[in-house]
Amino acid sequence: MALATSFGPGVLGRLDGSVKRSGAVTRRNISALRSAYWLVVISGFFEPLLYLLSIGVGVGGLVNKMALPDGRLVDYAVFVAPSMLASSAMSGALAETTFNFFGKMKFMKLYDGVLATPVRPMEVALGELTWAMIRGSLYSAAFLVIMVVMGLTSAGWALLAFPASLLVGLSFGGLGMALSTFLTSWQDFDVLGTLQFALFLFSGTFAPVSSYPEAVRLLIEATPLYHAVELIRGLTTGSPHPVLIGHAAYLVVMGILGLAVAGRRMGRLLLK
Repeated sequence: MALATSFGPGVLGRLDGSVKRSGAVTRRNISALRSAYWLVVISGFFEPLLYLLSIGVGVGGLVNKMALPDGRLVDYAVFVAPSMLASSAMSGALAETTFNFFGKMKFMKLYDGVLATPVRPMEVALGELTWAMIRGSLYSAAFLVIMVVMGLTSAGWALLAFPASLLVGLSFGGLGMALSTFLTSWQDFDVLGTLQFALFLFSGTFAPVSSYPEAVRLLIEATPLYHAVELIRGLTTGSPHPVLIGHAAYLVVMGILGLAVAGRRMGRLLLK
């Protein structure tokens, strides 16, 4: 009993300390919103909204109704809107954990100073991931309100889709940090941006993956944004199905692996 009592608080104490240190990293990013940086954060909301209005609503007037996996036919805007939500969550998380994260680590040398404190590399990664999810949640919440106002989903399904959008932010945030630790220059972001745009175009965002050739379809189904789109589309359209659990599991695993790789890589790069 004495051993269990002494062990329990020790573990809880270390966990509490780690959470507080990670929270300090997150609060540092939130404090940056006091500057003009908040304009950059807000601007990320408008890109998916413009795509929704131009393609989902504009081009959608020329497109027949789209079939969902359960056989229901919906307007093209209803089909496109959840993919824009998933893309928005992805873009918000990646913007924070790639370009900004890389700049802080490689050029601002911000983390060199942070790691001179009791904060550890994994706690830095967790704090940055938390902030990326917060940024993504701002986009997601605002976009879901727009969807409800436009009649593209109901308020109830929007509430269920919001946690799913946070999961998308978690998964892409972890992936983005892991990739950033392998980048060596700003030019590498040209390749990263091209890959991100390819995901945006070919992940079932604007057309069902069944419309692609078999080889291309299988490749798309292996990509993370496809799973994010299918998960959120299934919720916003009121089409829950056990397969959504598989999509969610894919995203959870990707986020955890990305965070683990980022933490280990930061330790190797910064603790020399």
